[in-house]
Amino acid sequence: MTKEELDAFFMTGVTGSIFQLILRVLITILIFFVGAKLIKILLRIVQRSMEKAKAERGVITFVISFLRVALYVVLAFMIASRLGVDAASIVALLGSAGVAIGLAIQGSLSNFAGGVLILLLKPFRVGDYIIDSAGKEGFVSEIQIFYTKLQTIDNKVIILPNGNLANNSITNVTAEKTRRLDIALQISYGSDMKLAKEVLQDMLAESDYTIKDQVMRVVVDELEDSGVKLLIHCWVKSADYWPAKWDLTEKAKLTLDANGIEIPFPQVDVHMRS
Repeated sequence: MTKEELDAFFMTGVTGSIFQLILRVLITILIFFVGAKLIKILLRIVQRSMEKAKAERGVITFVISFLRVALYVVLAFMIASRLGVDAASIVALLGSAGVAIGLAIQGSLSNFAGGVLILLLKPFRVGDYIIDSAGKEGFVSEIQIFYTKLQTIDNKVIILPNGNLANNSITNVTAEKTRRLDIALQISYGSDMKLAKEVLQDMLAESDYTIKDQVMRVVVDELEDSGVKLLIHCWVKSADYWPAKWDLTEKAKLTLDANGIEIPFPQVDVHMRS
């Protein structure tokens, strides 16, 4: 074989290898985009099926998050096989790196286990208003694999690890349909205490927020330095708690003013010596 023939054979082989590599990369990219599209379609079908079955929103978001991760892992294995990587080698590599990976993601595993516990034990659900042990509070908007999202009243988003929520105390404010509303206020010692209790009691009876078949009362709580501390106790619907609190606090002030009952404020008497 002449030198020219050898060069032509070599160039043909190199060109063919490059073409095959480009073709393999293009097919791999196509598999990825098609696979990602199919994953989205499948997740949408699963979500709609669970919604028709009236599953809880927290369960739906958790299952969808888990399936998304699992399906993308399967897609990654398919792409690796397409590129010529031996699946047995990948499994062996993952097995040998399992300990290191476990140590690295032990926090994430704790969050995953916490998410499972939350869905099984149901200390709260999507839509509940909760307060965690660190004082973070808001409405539960999503329960995902590793994290739970809260939406605050002023429209902020708080992301809490499921592990912390599962291992610490949680206050579920809206777990019950009704809540007791307590409003504290003061009247001066010179005011008619009995009249103040009567007019505030009437205010509770006339309010649209109070539950009439529950206890409604106005009591003397303390005798403080600047006045008599009264406590208003009544029951309202959990969904109406804040509107009821704001409305009744305002009406209490207006009611006391209309009846000539003074609300004291801190003041100091200064005596001048000549």
